[in-house]
Amino acid sequence: MSDDAPTPDFRAGFVSFVGRPNVGKSTLMNALVGEKVAITSAKPQTTRRAIRGIVHRPEGQLIVVDTPGVHRPRTLLGERLNDLVQSTLADVDVIGFCVPAGDPIGPGDRFINEQLDRYPKAKKVAVVTKVDSVPREVVGDQLLAVSQLREWEAIVPVSATQAIQLDALTSELIALMPESPALYGDDAVTDEGLEERIAELVREAALEGVSDELPHSLAVTVDDMIERDDKDLLEIYINLWVERDSQKGIIIGKGGSRLKQIGAKARAGIEPLVGKPVYLAIQVKVAKEWQRDPKLLGRLGF
Repeated sequence: MSDDAPTPDFRAGFVSFVGRPNVGKSTLMNALVGEKVAITSAKPQTTRRAIRGIVHRPEGQLIVVDTPGVHRPRTLLGERLNDLVQSTLADVDVIGFCVPAGDPIGPGDRFINEQLDRYPKAKKVAVVTKVDSVPREVVGDQLLAVSQLREWEAIVPVSATQAIQLDALTSELIALMPESPALYGDDAVTDEGLEERIAELVREAALEGVSDELPHSLAVTVDDMIERDDKDLLEIYINLWVERDSQKGIIIGKGGSRLKQIGAKARAGIEPLVGKPVYLAIQVKVAKEWQRDPKLLGRLGF
């Protein structure tokens, strides 16, 4: 047996965090992994795929599966996102139910808590997020309120942005995983492909500062990537999809000003990822009512 073989009680498995939109699930995942693998935004329903981030510890390996927020769907896209959540939760070893420390338990939280009964195989952990944003006594009240929802394997208060209790949460989660060899290599942080990560960084940049229904109408695809060895440059050609001509004008902005801002912000995230300078060309296109069209959803990867 080699020296680097896992110990007999090494554990590995899958955890997915659930909760209302915008409770900090993607931010928590990135903090646990130690690298940005999921985009974040103040806009609800930012996450649209099951994204895996891998956490490595001497005692085990944690695969965090980030999913869209559970919501009542209004479009075919919404229905497919909910289906994705349900299929993911049916397969994970642990479900972490996230509730912000400063928000009273509401009907949406109770609804999601009831849905957890549909996944009897998964162990249930409660995670009280954003504890840095409220006084300690408010955190205590929230821990008590969460404890009354059901019997949990553990209740852990955390702050992803301030790195409070993240090691404790990781240890609790790994302890609940089955004994298993590592499921990913030591250097893996995600199973997301490069094109998918680039597309998401562009979408994150486009989400900043838009309002109303526009965030839901945005989709991004990578049209082409060309390595220019003579220039040590990666050319990336992006299609940024919206549903209406009026939305196209909002994204481009006066004289192309907003599109330039999107490109600059996205490039700042993409260049460290690819390790070289990037030429980013973004074309804004209209796919009318794509959220409701099965063929267009398929073309855009949903």
